[in-house]
Amino acid sequence: MAKELPTGWFRGQEEYGEFDCVPLEDRLPLVVGVRGPALPADPAAYEGRLPLEWELLNVPVGSIEDAFTAAIGPSRGEINWETPCWPDAPEAAFHGESKHAEVTLLFNTTTRDLDEPADDHTVLLHVRSALADGRQLREPYAHRLADQLGLAVIGPGQR
Repeated sequence: MAKELPTGWFRGQEEYGEFDCVPLEDRLPLVVGVRGPALPADPAAYEGRLPLEWELLNVPVGSIEDAFTAAIGPSRGEINWETPCWPDAPEAAFHGESKHAEVTLLFNTTTRDLDEPADDHTVLLHVRSALADGRQLREPYAHRLADQLGLAVIGPGQR
């Protein structure tokens, strides 16, 4: 992954409270975040730190997906785009917004926890929840977005 994706930051997991009261400069580089070329070569450095997260901010859609797909191979992972602005849909009484709007592309899994292996990829559309009289007002909009992409909603909305 580091060879294919040298930009961005790789960050390992930490235990809850592990670095409480520890100054940032005294924390492990792998936990704070390092660029691909600076990742440790010693496998012992990754004990208790997997899975790693890779973060790259403010890049245009279409600029990293192919490299990420090639680098991840059969492993599980995700790309998450935050705060896109959904387009207006006046016929559905929906005015575009970016609050709680996300798109997540899951590789070789069906869950954001990456705990269910799959042989394909899943796209999640995140639309802000809005209830009125017990009805979910935004769920039809999620279907509309999927239709525009030539896709279909494959499961119930997360509550």
